[in-house]
Amino acid sequence: MAWVTLIIKTNASQAELLSDVLMEQGALSVDIHDAAADSRDEQMIFGEPGEPGGEIWQNAEVSALFDQAVDVDAVAHCIALDDRITDPLQYRTEQVAEQDWVRLTQSQFEPISITPRLWIVPTWHESPQPDAINLILDPGLAFGTGSHPTTQLCLRWLDEQVQPGDTVIDYGCGSGILTIAALKLGASHVTGIDIDPQAVKASDENAQRNACNSAHYQFLSATGETDRDGQGGQAADIVVANILANPLIVLAPILARAVRQQGAIALSGVLQEQAGDVRQAYQPWFDISVAGEQEGWVLLTGRKK
Repeated sequence: MAWVTLIIKTNASQAELLSDVLMEQGALSVDIHDAAADSRDEQMIFGEPGEPGGEIWQNAEVSALFDQAVDVDAVAHCIALDDRITDPLQYRTEQVAEQDWVRLTQSQFEPISITPRLWIVPTWHESPQPDAINLILDPGLAFGTGSHPTTQLCLRWLDEQVQPGDTVIDYGCGSGILTIAALKLGASHVTGIDIDPQAVKASDENAQRNACNSAHYQFLSATGETDRDGQGGQAADIVVANILANPLIVLAPILARAVRQQGAIALSGVLQEQAGDVRQAYQPWFDISVAGEQEGWVLLTGRKK
């Protein structure tokens, strides 16, 4: 069976209404995304703990999946005649062929060597180096497959920095990959924190899959007391946050309080041109500098003063 996707350019004020109208027209599924995704014009939106989420992208696209038998041009014509849609309709269509979606998805993720002793291995692969520290990962619905440069920068840094007995906070834990790595590298306790409940769930499942001792880790939603002090008041030896530049700047006081004196911090999800602003936000507490760069992304690290 094949499908066809109707993709409509729109803006924040019309995107959700268009989604509803497309579902009324029989769409099997609808999603809203940034029309400039994966480009320098990509608009980052996020919601901080305890705050409403960010707005929809100003330059957005709404994609609707239909059965191939549907006349999508007729659907677009009906939408254009809808009085609720005030902007001129700009759209295109794409064919979606029948595929083995599970196999296709899995083929995108191969084992990755982060350092000579540290590997990321998807659950459907055998480890190429069984004697290494292998992070067995099912990406699921959370960010953190290990393929992104920011994740790899953080993993290499953790491999160098984590000492047996260290306590670690992984802020924005995603799939739990950094939490699991810290535990396997010898940390005595790691707290993973995320604003997304799906990430917390995926992280816990991945930790169990890696046979991590539940006495040595916890995953928390970033709400309430966690927002204010990172992990309930206990400062950690190491804090790592792989999110985005703007939320890192907003979270600077919270993450600074979560690090003990002379403890270490690592910040990623930062483009090269954003590094100066992030450094400035953390300089009141840390001697911080760029410690690594990969494909235009940087890792900032420092010690608490």
